[in-house]
Amino acid sequence: MRVTSRTYIIAEAGVNHNGSVDLAKQLIDVAAAAGADAVKFQTFKAEKVVSVNAAKAEYQQQTTGVGESQLEMIKKLELSEEAHKQLMQYCNNKGIDFLSTPFDIDSLHFLVDKMNLARIKIPSGEITNAPFLLEIALTQKPVILSTGMSTLGEVELALSVLAFGYLKREQKPSYHGFLQAYSAAEGQQVLKDKVTLLHCTTEYPAPFSDVNLSAMDTLKSAFNLPVGLSDHTVGIAVPVAAVARGAEVIEKHFTMDKNLPGPDHKASLEPGELKMMVDSIRQVEQALGTTIKTPASSEIKNMSIARKSLVAAKPIKAGEAFTEDNMTIKRPGDGISPGFYWELLGKKALNNYKEDEPIEFILGE
Repeated sequence: MRVTSRTYIIAEAGVNHNGSVDLAKQLIDVAAAAGADAVKFQTFKAEKVVSVNAAKAEYQQQTTGVGESQLEMIKKLELSEEAHKQLMQYCNNKGIDFLSTPFDIDSLHFLVDKMNLARIKIPSGEITNAPFLLEIALTQKPVILSTGMSTLGEVELALSVLAFGYLKREQKPSYHGFLQAYSAAEGQQVLKDKVTLLHCTTEYPAPFSDVNLSAMDTLKSAFNLPVGLSDHTVGIAVPVAAVARGAEVIEKHFTMDKNLPGPDHKASLEPGELKMMVDSIRQVEQALGTTIKTPASSEIKNMSIARKSLVAAKPIKAGEAFTEDNMTIKRPGDGISPGFYWELLGKKALNNYKEDEPIEFILGE
């Protein structure tokens, strides 16, 4: 388990800007003030992502109604290229990383070629989109891959495609070629260098009973890659628990107001909650410490106060044997440890002792 490194906290603005650059900037302000490491948006061209026949998810119908299609809904949530550039500059001014998730190949290349994004976040819905994964890997950018709705086999195949792309294998892409790249030592190494896996439950909000946080440990042991959590539960308990379990990245949706119109607001944290989550994670990081069990520097001063020593239960004369009747255990703990109680029974005192006086280390026979 990771015990010293700092958790990378992604404040997921997503589409909670509702298409407004001004609202997006307010979200950046909130994320920076909360102490998040990055604020993340979504980059897409609606017509390249959703067909006219695509239905809304159940949660989207509940939050935005049934009177419009999924295509119509997300079309209103697009950000222009100019808006992206403004928001990245605004993030730079605020000292927070700008991230965005691409949902189509054109958007990917815009983020890589024109925005020079440091890393790419791959959403859970694209984990089976092998052509898209290959195109991402060919950019050579590090990735954070969410694994919602997936099995271990699907995660492994996605990693195989990424390995193939990162290695720039010359053969035609194929299932066999992907597995060869994944199995190769250089493929495993490039994945370790470039990929972080996020456990995720793709429901908004996700029921606590469906989180299965222990599966994050399974991802870690199965693939030997850095792991984290993309969390969709209500509140902050689950991401904080994930950090205690070794999450190196936390991603969490946030909004200015849960009552705003739009698909994701109700499953998001409000500004005060985001700040509380970040603060709680930083506290947990400090509390994790190291794997060594030893007295903390702050508690050493309390050892003599809280622990006990062997003392005279009543007056004892020199030459008198220590017995269960005349020797007892009381605070403070700056004398002989009670662990030596049975060693002293029957031995003779060299000195006279008053009641409650600590027994000395020099003992007679």
